[in-house]
Amino acid sequence: MPRKKPAPNRADELLDELLADCQSPEAILGESGLLKQLTKRLVERALAGELNHHLNETDESDRRNSRNGHSSKTVQSEQGELELAIPRDRQGTFEPVLVPKHQRRLSGLDEKILALYARGMSTRDISLQLAELYGAQVSPAIISEVTETVREAVKAWQSRPLDEVYPILLRRRCANVYLDALYVNIKVAGRVSKRAVYVVLGINREGHKELLGLWIGEAEAEGAKFWLKVLTDLKNRGLKDILIACCDGLKGFPQAIEAVYPQTQVQLCIVHLMRNSLRYVPWKDGKAVAADLKPIYRAATLAEAETALEDFAAKWDEHYPAVSQIWLRHGENIIPSFDYPMEIRRVIYTTNAIESVNRSLRKVVKTKAVFPDEESVFKLMYLAMNNISKRWNRPIKNWRAALSHFAILFPQRFKL
Repeated sequence: MPRKKPAPNRADELLDELLADCQSPEAILGESGLLKQLTKRLVERALAGELNHHLNETDESDRRNSRNGHSSKTVQSEQGELELAIPRDRQGTFEPVLVPKHQRRLSGLDEKILALYARGMSTRDISLQLAELYGAQVSPAIISEVTETVREAVKAWQSRPLDEVYPILLRRRCANVYLDALYVNIKVAGRVSKRAVYVVLGINREGHKELLGLWIGEAEAEGAKFWLKVLTDLKNRGLKDILIACCDGLKGFPQAIEAVYPQTQVQLCIVHLMRNSLRYVPWKDGKAVAADLKPIYRAATLAEAETALEDFAAKWDEHYPAVSQIWLRHGENIIPSFDYPMEIRRVIYTTNAIESVNRSLRKVVKTKAVFPDEESVFKLMYLAMNNISKRWNRPIKNWRAALSHFAILFPQRFKL
């Protein structure tokens, strides 16, 4: 059957009439185009409706109040500058909602400013971008004021309650909570100091990634004391248990997690171990060495893995003896993985989840040579991570299979 054409409605007919006089894109989207004129008139009509509602509400209590003309107000919008006629009442009690008093930007522009800022653009660059795209003249000072509005949201996010259990804690420098660091320059007491920003990423019961917090420390201050502070903060916010912590050899982390979460099992990140191993191997042999390392961490049992390591040493120790020594030295942090079924091992093999987050964050912070203070770092990171987390709309790979195994391996600590 042929499709029925939708019945025309009044709005479509009016739009067709308006567009009939528009002969070019400029006539629709230009400085004096149809879109800008419609925006202006719609806003003014809505404001007139607000005043009518206000006067009707006050009729019974005070019949002396009435309309009192208009005042002119210039506001910035997505269509550029709009010169609006704001209706007034005689008693001055009317408080517009759509364009509140003292507000110079229409709703929607602030969101665009924050979105641009979250992508690492400076306030001056944002000002130029808004002028080029929308013809909106917004000064860098005003843009700074807009970004400052998220300060309280950042504080609330940093102290928000957490789930009681995260099956894995990942810190790249951990698994179902991942922790990693990137470095920024911050002004401290008038001098520029390199500081490490530590990002904590958790995997919740549903298998979704969740950013748990940010911490700033001195670049070389990573140790048990620092990680004790981070883990204590997580515990104070409601995180009672972590089943497995997968890390990449962070200094002091195993001691700190033993103190705060004594039942947590620490597992070394296999991918990080592979990368460390290949540092000692020239490019021409890299693929062959990596292929011969796979039977070690993909072995079904510990005995099979030990045999694979012996075979590797027999083949490659003559050329690259440091590689097998790395695996022997970290054996105590690799052995626990062979107690888990393959479904869990696939999940904790790597801290790539947090490395991906850090790659995205580095794109944002690399445009900032120096931050004026720590709060500026938190503000930018918070906005950037909000953008990143919008892409996390499904559980991590292999999570459903791993979930049932967690319930079997940790029956008292993790229940479906």
